[in-house]
Amino acid sequence: MKFVSAIAAVSLCALSVGMASAQSTHLRIQTHYTPESVSGELASQFVDDVQVMSNGEITIEMFYASSVVKTVEAFDAAATGILDCDMTGGAYQTGKNPAFQFVGDIMGGYDTPYQQLSWLYHGGGYDAAQSLYNAFDMQLVGWWIYGQESLASSKPIAGPDDLKDWKFRSPPGLETEIFAELGAKPIVMDFTEIFTALETGIIDGADASGIANNVGLGLYDIVKHANYPGFHSMPSDHLACNKAVWDGMPEHHRRIMDTAMQKLALQTALTFEKANAEAAAQLAADGVTIYDWSAEDRAAFRTAAQKAWQGWADKTPEARAIVDSHMEYLATLGLVAE
Repeated sequence: MKFVSAIAAVSLCALSVGMASAQSTHLRIQTHYTPESVSGELASQFVDDVQVMSNGEITIEMFYASSVVKTVEAFDAAATGILDCDMTGGAYQTGKNPAFQFVGDIMGGYDTPYQQLSWLYHGGGYDAAQSLYNAFDMQLVGWWIYGQESLASSKPIAGPDDLKDWKFRSPPGLETEIFAELGAKPIVMDFTEIFTALETGIIDGADASGIANNVGLGLYDIVKHANYPGFHSMPSDHLACNKAVWDGMPEHHRRIMDTAMQKLALQTALTFEKANAEAAAQLAADGVTIYDWSAEDRAAFRTAAQKAWQGWADKTPEARAIVDSHMEYLATLGLVAE
């Protein structure tokens, strides 16, 4: 009986120690995607992966469709503790430092999500980006990239010559400079104004999203020209967390978050590769003209883009460091404009 009692005591002690050592992390994260969107569903799977892999030690409260603060404010909300993490993208933060352009939307850079992710994990990108995020009390956890965006147009967009005097909706910043260099007339307007502007002819086209998302938005119900595969823009959505919160998490929790992000990155790229291909095929069948730019035409855009990069790189030391890192890695991949 004493032996059995001893075993019971040891077991109880071990259970108590296990309970005492169990740690919990609760994260409040905001994404700009709706829960019904493809990206929103992928984000939901990320939440489930983290909670299951951590055996419930990590719980995530996900706020979809920018329901707590505006999309552009999510980064600051996380940095100041209103949220714990931001799941939008670095390109929204170029006002803080132009370097964020080159961790948010590296226009005219990589051809595929896999190449872009390769820079982050194997081209020195993670360290370069991390120093930028840390300067604003944030920790970059990882990226999820849905692939090249496609344009929507009421006119042919078969190559660079068609961009001359082409009026299109553009986000502010680097993109306007690149397209203006090629003769286009970018017009900065809010995303919600695209549809009326296309219908009334204020613009000839729009830069909105990937071709599958553009279909979902109904852009090709209005205009009948598109390009695919895309070439000009491939945003990196990120997961970035309050650095104090991140540093306070136990190592195994941080490792679980990193692993789940890398799965999210792969599944996002794979999911949209299929969805975009299916969307392009359906559009072609429905009478929308699809343009696949030649290697030479893509190189012309890349040349203009990388010229604009240098002007932005000169704005801050951080921008210069990240642009130089990209240029070195792009050379390794054979993607530097000649």
